[in-house]
Amino acid sequence: MTDPLSRPQRTGPLTGLRVLDMSRVLAGPWSGQLMADFGADVVKVERPGVGDDTRGWGPPYLKDAAGKETGEAAYYMSANRAKRSLTLDISTPEGQKTCAALAGRADILLENYKAGGLAKYNLDYDSLKAANKRLIYCSITGFGQTGPYAARAGYDMIIQGAGGFMSLTGERDDLPGGGPQKGGVAVSDLMTGMYATVAVLAALAWREKSGLGQYIDLALLDTQVSWLANQGMNYLISGEAPRRAGNAHQNIVPYGVFPTRDGHMILGIGNNSQLTKFLEVAGRAELMEDERFKTNSLRVKHREAVVAIIGGITAMRDMDEWLAELDPAGVPSGPINTLDRVFADPQINARGMRVKIPHALGVEVEHAGNPIKFSASPVDYPRAAPLLGEHTDEVLGEWLDLDEDAIAALRQSGAV
Repeated sequence: MTDPLSRPQRTGPLTGLRVLDMSRVLAGPWSGQLMADFGADVVKVERPGVGDDTRGWGPPYLKDAAGKETGEAAYYMSANRAKRSLTLDISTPEGQKTCAALAGRADILLENYKAGGLAKYNLDYDSLKAANKRLIYCSITGFGQTGPYAARAGYDMIIQGAGGFMSLTGERDDLPGGGPQKGGVAVSDLMTGMYATVAVLAALAWREKSGLGQYIDLALLDTQVSWLANQGMNYLISGEAPRRAGNAHQNIVPYGVFPTRDGHMILGIGNNSQLTKFLEVAGRAELMEDERFKTNSLRVKHREAVVAIIGGITAMRDMDEWLAELDPAGVPSGPINTLDRVFADPQINARGMRVKIPHALGVEVEHAGNPIKFSASPVDYPRAAPLLGEHTDEVLGEWLDLDEDAIAALRQSGAV
């Protein structure tokens, strides 16, 4: 068992908090990882011999020090760094008892079983709160604990569709490649994970005032609808459902992807001042006198004509030539980078967004870093995603004061 004093001391703002992470796949694990980045002791509870399903969601898989492919999938590693792994079979009486004891020592419990799924193991909030009145218990489901869809399983792409996101994403139906399109990453899961973290932090603030924990009911569908943001408000104000517009912005013109002589670039022109600067760089300042260009409302009204004119201008130069002039002029613009260019970008590296983290297999694993920069309590990365059950004995000893004989008995019973 590792001596706690031998481990690196954490520096983040949540140092000292204990999180029992009973979630799987992405939304819950993403929240747990954020809290782990912030210094919390996050213990991931996994099924013995199996673990989180995403451990097998590859390739790609991590390679060990000898260059041999392991069973550690990149997908799993993306959402579970800085955690410790404990294996526990909650279908057994001893597993349930042990899990309840761990919850009794936790500040926060994360879970994403189906609505009410942990009640049959006596591990729901109502079963646990009496023994730990300060426990913050966060349940993540597809559709929430109430309502006609509560019993349904919810997966990211299903939620992207049901919550309206895919109706807004993709090329227009009348153009080649038109039709609904999901996001390039699991945006509903990831946003729910972030909302879960915000909810937990708010509950911690409430606990400071009241001395009490509370239950958090968080649904992927609710989250998806909430962050429809301006598009949701566009509908609620106008009564008209926004349509897919490809890379165009529903409310701003010119804003989107434009052709260059050697590819494409992004223009993010949000006001007349920026448009004037762009047209000056382009040598077409006279276009600001064109009635169609004079205000954003008029540009939106004459979208097709304005976009065609701007596209004709941008197609006359190479992307790098444009970007070299537009940035100093104060015109929001940028490239469309592939991931190799993203992680080679000097700004990304200067900001610490490509980090190396030690792994139990004796290698360093590169990760995309946490984007939050604290001045007094910085994020740190003590370990990459754990091996299955890597810290079982360690956690049982630290959290529950179990000795080697007690842990051996649990192992003999099949609970761990």
